[in-house]
Amino acid sequence: MADTKNIEQHMSAGGVVYRADGGVIETVLCGRNNPRMWSLPKGTPNEGETIEQTAVREVNEETGLEVEIQEAIGDITYWFVRRTDGVHCQKVVHYFLMKPTGGATDNHDHEFDEVRWFPGEEALRILNYANDASIVEKALTRVIEVTSIG
Repeated sequence: MADTKNIEQHMSAGGVVYRADGGVIETVLCGRNNPRMWSLPKGTPNEGETIEQTAVREVNEETGLEVEIQEAIGDITYWFVRRTDGVHCQKVVHYFLMKPTGGATDNHDHEFDEVRWFPGEEALRILNYANDASIVEKALTRVIEVTSIG
């Protein structure tokens, strides 16, 4: 039987923010310079927040965009070992499809060096994590289904 003393469960929430114009679907990615990487905005809940509230707040903080949730898009699960104490952690991230309602990517917080819009296919190519790409792929498919694009 596995030793569960050194296993923790973690949860976070985020979103795939998109805009569709002229037949092109774009999505927002958050980037770091050293090492260079691109990912989706996400983060952990504050006490008392719902998953949806966490997703909206984190996306707003990390991208500078005001957003509204359209629908749940999917979850990813992954494991990591915390370097400080060797605890094994299982993390579930809940993602939502979101539309921007205001704000600007220039207003993103300090957690990322750069926040940019990318055409969907380019976003899929440059994301560092396959789990993120699978969520973006689901989101792009859903946007095509509910709009006249495609």
